[in-house]
Amino acid sequence: MIHANRPPGVILLSLFFAFGAVMSALAAFMLLVPHTALEPLWQLNPHAREGLTGLGLTAIILMAIVCAACTTAAVGLWRMARWGYWTAVGILTINMIGDTTNGIVNHDWRTLIGIPMGGVMIAYLIVRRQAFTPNRFPSQR
Repeated sequence: MIHANRPPGVILLSLFFAFGAVMSALAAFMLLVPHTALEPLWQLNPHAREGLTGLGLTAIILMAIVCAACTTAAVGLWRMARWGYWTAVGILTINMIGDTTNGIVNHDWRTLIGIPMGGVMIAYLIVRRQAFTPNRFPSQR
């Protein structure tokens, strides 16, 4: 569905979630099929590799869930659908809770930068909430 009045911020958020979907799919693939040519990518975040490989199959499932959630948010925001709005707000809220917990429990203060960033994205979505159409079945559009 094309929306001529799609706000630029919603486009950027949709692309942000699409990027998250691609990265989580890549992580799931790299966990599922280790020792490929993609292996050097783990150098970007070696702590993630350590933590995820320790979880085994659970990590692959988790990354697949993150991929599905980000894809849903990206598509929903792009379509300016109310369900996309709520999916995005939910993901951002869960991420902010995770960043807060990580900062406090693991004393990884770098994760706290996600709190104001997530807050700004949620605030933007709240300001633009009227732009999102109510839930409708595709046949009613």
